[in-house]
Amino acid sequence: MLINREQNMRIGIGTFINRRTKTGKKTYDRFFFYIPTELARDATFPFNENDKVHFEIQGQTVVVTKATPETTT
Repeated sequence: MLINREQNMRIGIGTFINRRTKTGKKTYDRFFFYIPTELARDATFPFNENDKVHFEIQGQTVVVTKATPETTT
């Protein structure tokens, strides 16, 4: 993953999608948050590829933090 150290992009608009997958005769939901490339490549972006993350709903806000051993159980 390339890191964009030249540009400081701290705000971006992404998308929440459902990409349904058919396995055999069943269809399963797979939900994804798409983050703008410029935001994810910013040097201050707190996650790396394949990091486990913890999601928490607080009212109308979803808070995403790095997962810890306590949050993965």
